Amino acid sequence: MSVSSGRIRRPNRLGLALLVMLLAVALAACQSRQAAPEPTPVPTLAAVEEPAAAEPAAEEPVAEEATAVPAQEEAATAEEAAAPQPAAQEASAGPQTFRLVPEGTEARFYINEVLFGQPKTVIGVTSDVTGELRVDPQNPDSAEIAAITINARDLTTDNDRRNGAIRRFILQSERDEYQHIVFEPVSVEGLPASVAVGDTFQLQVSGNLTVRDVTNPVTFDVTVTPASESEISGVGVATVNYPDFGLAIPEVPSVTGVEDEVRLEIEFRAVAG
Repeated sequence: MSVSSGRIRRPNRLGLALLVMLLAVALAACQSRQAAPEPTPVPTLAAVEEPAAAEPAAEEPVAEEATAVPAQEEAATAEEAAAPQPAAQEASAGPQTFRLVPEGTEARFYINEVLFGQPKTVIGVTSDVTGELRVDPQNPDSAEIAAITINARDLTTDNDRRNGAIRRFILQSERDEYQHIVFEPVSVEGLPASVAVGDTFQLQVSGNLTVRDVTNPVTFDVTVTPASESEISGVGVATVNYPDFGLAIPEVPSVTGVEDEVRLEIEFRAVAG
């Protein structure tokens, strides 16, 4: 309200209302600007294409130790697996079969005669010999010897006429039923409780010797040497009288005397397998 020219002028109601309205709008705008949050900045293209590389995390010492322990355990397990197991060794031990082989095996007989007035030792030889031994290296005194067979038809001396006489008249080995001389062991004495490779020992092998159709007991003195863990060699010797087997030697003018005794030898080489 103002005083002018001595009269009181009343305010203009329309103008006052408009003024109040403008003040209210201005106040609301100010409050709106104060309450509105700051706009979020839009990332640039460079920020999207090239994100900052994260620095690698430092390795923890504890993690390294945890990794090393399983590696050591794995190595120890591998060594244990590679090491021979006692149980497997014990399972593999046991009796082995050794078979006579022609290389190094020979059966021989020696007999003395007087030929053309001169003493002579006749020797007959064959390598056609078969047989086998069963030996437990951990318990050699339990060894077993199977039958030994000699092909009498293959026995050869230094004289073809004598060879023919042996096959046709003496041993009659040209006949199939008399082709083989067989020795069947019955007992073995002198087997050692233990033996090492290269050691030589003596034993006696007793059994039945069959020549043609006659069988007699005979004992061989045998020298045995284990040449290796897979090879055995030796020589067996026995003496017999040929008339005891029903054998007869034809009389010929060139032979004026033949001894009854015959020395028998078997030199053998037996291989495991």
